[in-house]
Amino acid sequence: MKDISPFLMFSGAHHGQARDAVNFYIALFPDSSLKGMELYGPEDPQQNGTVRLAEFVLKGKPYMAIDSLGPHDFNFTPSISFFINCDSAQEIDHLFAELSNSGQVLMPLDNYGFSLRFGWVNDRFGVSWQLNLAA
Repeated sequence: MKDISPFLMFSGAHHGQARDAVNFYIALFPDSSLKGMELYGPEDPQQNGTVRLAEFVLKGKPYMAIDSLGPHDFNFTPSISFFINCDSAQEIDHLFAELSNSGQVLMPLDNYGFSLRFGWVNDRFGVSWQLNLAA
C-alpha cells in the first residue's frame, strides 16, 4: 500500500463545485498545490468543464476530488470532517472566517472545556472542518 488519500466527491447541491473548492483550499492552506486537474470535455457524458479528477496537496498531504458523474441523493456530512490543529489565535480566527464564509457554523469559536478555542464549520462547498487551537 502506497498511501491513503481523502477523496471528495462533489454531488447533489454541490455538483460542479469541485474546481472552485480545490482552488479555494489550495489558496487558503500553506504548503499546498495542485498536482493535476482533468476536466470533462464537450464530448463526455458529464457537464463540460466539470472535474473528472483533481489531485492536490493541502499542508503537504495528498487529496483527490471529482464532480460526481451521476445524480446522487447524498452529499457531504459532518460525520466526516477535517480536523486542523492551529498554532495561533490569528490562524484559527482566519481559517474560521474563511471556511465559514457563505457556509454553516456548527459550533462557533469558543472554549468548550475540551479545548480553549474550538470551532466547527461546513464550508460553502459542504465540506466539514473542525478547528482547534493547539495548546
